[in-house]
Amino acid sequence: MPGNSFGKIFRITTFGESHGPAVGVVIDGVPAGLPLSTEDIKFELEFRRPGRLYVSGRREKDEPEILSGIFNNRTTGSPIAVIVRNSDVISSLYEEVKYKPRPGHADLPYIMKYGYENWDYRGGGRSSARETVGRVIAGAVAKKLLMLTNTWIAGHLRSLGPEELKEEISFEEVLCSKYSPVRASKKELEEKFEALVKKAMQEGDSYGGVAEIVVKNSPVGLGEPVFDKIKADLAKAIMSIPAVLGFEYGLGFNASKMKGSEANDEIVKKDNRLGWKYNYAGGILGGLTNGEDIVLRCVFKPTSSIRKPQKTVDLRNLEETTISVIGRHDPAVAIRGVAVVESMVAITLVDHAMRAGYIPSVRLTEDQISVIQQRWERYVNSCKPMAGSQ
Repeated sequence: MPGNSFGKIFRITTFGESHGPAVGVVIDGVPAGLPLSTEDIKFELEFRRPGRLYVSGRREKDEPEILSGIFNNRTTGSPIAVIVRNSDVISSLYEEVKYKPRPGHADLPYIMKYGYENWDYRGGGRSSARETVGRVIAGAVAKKLLMLTNTWIAGHLRSLGPEELKEEISFEEVLCSKYSPVRASKKELEEKFEALVKKAMQEGDSYGGVAEIVVKNSPVGLGEPVFDKIKADLAKAIMSIPAVLGFEYGLGFNASKMKGSEANDEIVKKDNRLGWKYNYAGGILGGLTNGEDIVLRCVFKPTSSIRKPQKTVDLRNLEETTISVIGRHDPAVAIRGVAVVESMVAITLVDHAMRAGYIPSVRLTEDQISVIQQRWERYVNSCKPMAGSQ
């Protein structure tokens, strides 16, 4: 099964299955000298961890174990290997799935490609969203490295089911949404999202949503024409996330309804630099970052595992039957998905920043280390007064 790696200089390889002993990641290309601890990684993992309010009831502590690449809390330049052990596995919940592939899941395509006898039906195996633990671990490392360019990445849910945010909000509001149990940037929206999630849980159903990511202070010129455009790599990174069905940036699909005179963004002077008046392009033009905020969105489908009976086929006799999935699942996978999208954006940007020379690929200087650590502490401590609402 190839296709488990992503990136060129900052390159990640994830491994593990939902009900295996552990999941994890190997990260190549991290320069020597980056201060890195399990606490740095745990800070990011907490926002995708199951077992919290309104998400999967699977009680995983998600404690990262660093196996290599770190000495005296600094990266050595060698590959970084980190695992998280799966501690709350109940494979017996999937005995029915063994013979009845779940609608909306990768079960049947995996059986068709790899063979029934080779298929790990326990919790989805490799196709499970549990795989994204490794992405978020790598995302923590990428986010910390991006502090060298003072690049901040934050995400929130723009919509959940039929409820959506219709107003523009500040970057701080997006950043602080991580402490909302439903990743809402406004209190009134949080209440609407919570009501929807409770309804889905009661009905044994689920909802989809739209995650929006905003990137502040991205270096100019990230991306390489023609096939390594930053938009192309971001699209691949985000579309590789389980349950993501679509990706857009800037005006996105709304541009198809506009005239050129409406969609073209005027070039203006901004604080002694050239810029764009409205940022319709979402920070990306010609496949290159242009110095404006990167604004992108992706669509998460409703969680496929639901209690409501659905039609399927029993593989033992090839007769139509029904299945009700009784495992522990998210009523809206988009809630925890925001942290994964943030991580994939960070991984993509840091790889391009290293390719462009904004971030060293061999070793950080002591001055650079000091700058990174100061900015990281500011990032980690941002929005702390809101933490009580988690």
